[in-house]
Amino acid sequence: MNETPVNGPQFDDDRRSFLGKAAALGVAGLGSAGWMGAAHAQAADLAPYTSAKINWKQVEGESISVAVIPASYFDNLIGLLPQFEALTGIKVRTEKVPPGQIRQKSMLDLSSKTATYATSATDPMYYPLYVANRWVEPLDKYLNDATLTDAAWYNYNDILKAWRDADSVDGKPYGIPFDGEVTVQVYRKDLYAAKGLKPADTYDQLLANAKALNDPANRVFGLAMRGFAGAGQNMYLYPSLFRGFGGNWFQGKDLVVNSPEAVRALDWYVSALTQFAPPAVRNWNWPDIADAFSQGTLACYLDAHSSAAVINNPEKSKVVGKIAYARWPRGPAGKRVTSIWNWGFPINAALSERAKKATWLFIMWATAAETQARTSWKFAGAAKRSGVNRMSSWKAPEFANAMKDAGDNFINAALESLEQDTDVEWRPRVPQWPAVGDTMATAIQSALVGQKKSKEALDEAQARIAQIMRS
Repeated sequence: MNETPVNGPQFDDDRRSFLGKAAALGVAGLGSAGWMGAAHAQAADLAPYTSAKINWKQVEGESISVAVIPASYFDNLIGLLPQFEALTGIKVRTEKVPPGQIRQKSMLDLSSKTATYATSATDPMYYPLYVANRWVEPLDKYLNDATLTDAAWYNYNDILKAWRDADSVDGKPYGIPFDGEVTVQVYRKDLYAAKGLKPADTYDQLLANAKALNDPANRVFGLAMRGFAGAGQNMYLYPSLFRGFGGNWFQGKDLVVNSPEAVRALDWYVSALTQFAPPAVRNWNWPDIADAFSQGTLACYLDAHSSAAVINNPEKSKVVGKIAYARWPRGPAGKRVTSIWNWGFPINAALSERAKKATWLFIMWATAAETQARTSWKFAGAAKRSGVNRMSSWKAPEFANAMKDAGDNFINAALESLEQDTDVEWRPRVPQWPAVGDTMATAIQSALVGQKKSKEALDEAQARIAQIMRS
């Protein structure tokens, strides 16, 4: 979703420290039946990892700091850190940084080479900038080093290709996806059934469905998409619409954002929200849309599959049991281009070689199939992750069982989109992205709120972006 709300308990560092010491004592204190039990439990916990043909203890005693956002899926991972520390002897300190700040803090750390963070939850759109400045390590050398990676055990190619590609530059990986999402149609199956409607296969059908269900007098709106200005907000939705209209970001080597396809896509976006969405949607972020849907005021919306956790909250949602999902619809050019997203982990190039190895071991552990399972369907709490990074995880019966209450067709819609509808170039992957994304977001919102016509807004954005790209 690009922006994620705070969700989940704060990590208790003292508890983690105690558990790590207890695990160590469990190995040493063989005279106690209690500690013997702890040792056996620890061995069982670590067995799926120790089966890898590498020395997990090769940089024992190293310490690293990891920045993540305050979200339940990272809380689930943090809760497992005592296992990683027992496995490797590496001490991990975590810092939670809100999503609106983590990009800036990470970029400052990388550019200043202070190496405060060994790795951080990273926006895939920032890799071109990081790579152009050599701020992060190419990860193929770690993947191909048999002393650091058991290729058969880790199975990098099992990680979803769309997310791998998003975290790569020129075919070379610079980040490993940990958690991600894909954009789908979310709709009220009861309202659709009452009108004899099916989920849209095309943009035109999406609008026809919205028109059939739009009933503002009774506080039901046919369609919503986030309109809030931001490189990860309206510029998370608009690029998929643009690509569905057949738009290309580049003409030769020039980044062009005011092509006829771009204008038509923005006109469509403006018209759809004006006709069928709540008036306030132009300033809505994804949680606002999910909340409105939860309260029964939306018939359909386009956004990340992971919003299912919000709309299925029985304490807040009035539509539990009435939800279904479908793939992103096909645009006028015949293309489905879903928005894709992941939080990945790179390695800070300013680290010492020993710290880089420790960071790689952390990344490999966090993104391994077993850890993905332990933070999803094996997780004891209610917040079982839906953004697992591996095809084998998505197809696991245990995952299907954990997601069974999310709504009809939840896994199939997301998986089909991830396999068939992804396009790594859905947004312009350039080092200047932060400025380009913000410029486009401002232009899009000016059209959505009626301040400017689509062509005028995009022409102004083009002039600014041409300057950005020259500089």
